[in-house]
Amino acid sequence: MASDEEEEEYGYFYDDDDAEEDASAGLEQAAAPPPERRADYWAITQESLPTAQKEDLSTVMNLLNVKQHQARALLIHHRWRMDGVYDRLDKGRERMLRDAGIVLQENNIMAATGSTMPWRIMHCNVCFEDIPMGVVLTMDCGHCFCNDCWTQHFYAAVESGKKQIRCMEVKCPAFCDEDHVRRLLSRKYPEMAKRFNRFLLESYLEDNDSVKWCPSAPNCGRAIRVGTGERYCEVECPCSLSFCFNCMAHAHSPCPCTIWEKWNAKRTEGENIKWILANTKSCPKCFKAIEKNGGCNLVRCNCGQCMCWLCGGGTGLDHTWTSIAGHSCNRYKEETRGKTADSSREQMQRYKHYYDRFKIHGDSYGVEKQKLGPTLLERVRLLEADLKRPLTIRDGDWLIRAHRRLLVSRQVLSRSYAFAYYMFGGELRTRPCGRAGLAVARNLFEDQQEQLEQHVERLSELLAGADAAAMPEAEIVQAKQKAVTLVKTVERLCGEMYKCIQDELLTLLVEPMTIAAYRPDGPDKAEELTA
Repeated sequence: MASDEEEEEYGYFYDDDDAEEDASAGLEQAAAPPPERRADYWAITQESLPTAQKEDLSTVMNLLNVKQHQARALLIHHRWRMDGVYDRLDKGRERMLRDAGIVLQENNIMAATGSTMPWRIMHCNVCFEDIPMGVVLTMDCGHCFCNDCWTQHFYAAVESGKKQIRCMEVKCPAFCDEDHVRRLLSRKYPEMAKRFNRFLLESYLEDNDSVKWCPSAPNCGRAIRVGTGERYCEVECPCSLSFCFNCMAHAHSPCPCTIWEKWNAKRTEGENIKWILANTKSCPKCFKAIEKNGGCNLVRCNCGQCMCWLCGGGTGLDHTWTSIAGHSCNRYKEETRGKTADSSREQMQRYKHYYDRFKIHGDSYGVEKQKLGPTLLERVRLLEADLKRPLTIRDGDWLIRAHRRLLVSRQVLSRSYAFAYYMFGGELRTRPCGRAGLAVARNLFEDQQEQLEQHVERLSELLAGADAAAMPEAEIVQAKQKAVTLVKTVERLCGEMYKCIQDELLTLLVEPMTIAAYRPDGPDKAEELTA
């Protein structure tokens, strides 16, 4: 039975009757987490790239009754954003296609009926030769030239890196049918035809706002596609790298991209700042950092000011090895801060406060992942192998789920200190009408941060000592209930902190910022798209 202190610490009461009920029914219910909305994330490889591209092309071709090259031109124009296509469709099909430089064959009599005209000879306006109609090609726009001229035009365009080739006619906006480009290039320049096909495939990655390469190093060769409206999201590639889709940095929520970039640039100074604070003192006149490498306790700054190394106070020059004339600092005095306070050292102290906590939680995450994780897996294996215990007792999934929540909440805590350093440091411009609410929102955020910190440490302590395979059944039930309660509390506090940051704090800033949604299990994993 749990002690009174434990019951008060975890916020619930638990007795032997509850344990028996949970052992028979409650444990199985707690083992099933509530379903969560699955984000639309897909991992695309070189093999599955044509399939991914064909899905969007087929959707537009069926929606607008256009050819494949016209659908591709429209999607590239909208950077492969289907929502952009739907939005423009409200203004009319014809106008949308015209704005994208797409000419339909059905609107051009010459192109639609050119192949049935009884003409036998056509004059090519590029090479100025009279050409038989059998070796003349007419595009959707109705402009026709000989195959040789078209071929050279396609060759020059592909060689210059173009994936969309316009008609040769002066000022004609129409795009050439990619099937015609392939057919003519493959006859005379097969390698250039292959290059053109590669350009078309790569356009799905290069011109697509919803697809980005995984930033792993060395690169895993996958591109990640997210759903519409998922720009500010975090995703885990099948190679196990989690990253922010917006800025391509490692996952960093609940810290916005702009602040995370500033923090990473500042973090390189962290060890230097800690060394300066530990090994130097500031001149009381010019506030420059001074390092003492020997001699007596009277130190003279380059600006001419003398100071006592023991207390950092300003003194005169008259001194001996053991004393300074007119100066005594053996008695402790309450520090009075005035206009001459060393603001630069204060800023370093402030940074050290946030950096230390950022690093402590980051280090704890590393230990809990690399050491506690394998230990828990071994404990679960031993527990599940003990066939003498009831099935509900042998189920150790609760340990794995609690450990996963612990790792996610550690990262949330660590990054929350990076966010707080800039949010409350006066470096970010706030709206004039929001300055009064900043103090209130800050108190709310810091209270949530403190509560989350306490419960994360309790969860870590519980998992570290939860050797379930060696516990009696009653203690396993009790440990599981404590873990389940702590996990729910940690999830709630993380969700509230995310909401506070997005709705209460970031709305006060002049520069708009947003963060990825909170995921209790961490970033959603992208699924492999089959070829």
